[in-house]
Amino acid sequence: MKKYLLFIFITFSLFGQKILIPMDAVQTDHLKAYGIVHGIIKKGIMVEWLLNYRGGSFLMDSHDFISREGMLKGVTMESVNTGNLSQIYISIESNNMDIIKLEKSAKIAVYSPPDKQPWDDAVTLALTYAEIDYDVIFDDEIFLGSLNKYDWLHLHHEDFTGQYGKFYKNYNRANWYVQQKADFEKRALKYGFSSVSEMKKAVARTIKDYVLDGGFLFAMCSATDSYDIALAAENVDIVESVYDGSPVDPNYRQKLDYSKSFAFENFDLYTSPLTYEYSTIDFPSSHRPIAKGAEADYFTLFNFSAKWDPVPTMLTQNHVNVVNGFMGQTTGFNRNTIKKHVVIMGDVPNDDMVKYIHGRVGKGTFTFFGGHDPEDYRHFVGDPVTDLSLHRNSPGYRLILNNVLFPAARKKERKT
Repeated sequence: MKKYLLFIFITFSLFGQKILIPMDAVQTDHLKAYGIVHGIIKKGIMVEWLLNYRGGSFLMDSHDFISREGMLKGVTMESVNTGNLSQIYISIESNNMDIIKLEKSAKIAVYSPPDKQPWDDAVTLALTYAEIDYDVIFDDEIFLGSLNKYDWLHLHHEDFTGQYGKFYKNYNRANWYVQQKADFEKRALKYGFSSVSEMKKAVARTIKDYVLDGGFLFAMCSATDSYDIALAAENVDIVESVYDGSPVDPNYRQKLDYSKSFAFENFDLYTSPLTYEYSTIDFPSSHRPIAKGAEADYFTLFNFSAKWDPVPTMLTQNHVNVVNGFMGQTTGFNRNTIKKHVVIMGDVPNDDMVKYIHGRVGKGTFTFFGGHDPEDYRHFVGDPVTDLSLHRNSPGYRLILNNVLFPAARKKERKT
């Protein structure tokens, strides 16, 4: 311990005063704090992520621009002197805590149609509010090989099965639906695919290769289960003729290959275009009556060992461990369909509903988060965009931004 304290003293003497960005209940704007940390890393300044210390706080060398930015953006910051620093490190060493160095900011891409959709997306809202820069890419960029320019990829509210979000029953005559269908079919023809569903399968395979090569994938709502379904259904037609002009293969159940999917297996599909649901992965199913309202809906985050399981610990950093639930086309994941290797990070106690999962595939990782918007319990098509300035301390949005910082926790080589 004496050698450890001596190291702390020497380090402090060399680099001077420290700044702590606390992430517990004293923080006035948790979401802006992530943006500040991302910007600091982008400038080449190393940040220490103090896992499980005061809600997953951040520690860095003191610079005037950091303090100014904190004041301008309303983010709580604390000065750390020699004595405080020693106590922080002693506390981390003695408890279920650890230090992760954040050294390289991730280059971020959001997979989303270029035209405006009649719904918003929680991740782009979080990135915009936190002032973290990102690029929007879609099928053209995927097929042109642009994906490998990025470290972290988010799948916007997307349907990788080629069923246009299964909005056929309620919106097949809406202008936005008709236009989207025409645009997607034109793009499929451009790249030589017989249908949109076949094109989306090719997109899903390309994204899979990206992850296998070391990419970080994050998805929410229908982009989670529809993505895995597309991988498992690579060699079988699972969509009705209203989507691709041909019927569902009557033997599709026997032809689904669960070994190709990331997170889910042993699921069955809802193939009817009149059912607003993809499969038995979703729990509770979107097309069934809601058993409980917002006041009774919540999920809990698992408490991992920071020193032995740093990855799920990073992804679950929060100032609370009970988070309000929220719905989506894919609200949560049926525990019985989750593969054994997948890490469950948040679930509903005494229930089959899992909300938040993570796994490793090849050199990369995936994280799936059920639900559409953490601060809008039932977000309908056409609803107003959520104003995050009213939800600056949102635990649900914090989970999203943990994933944005996660790639900075390690150095890795990417293909160019």
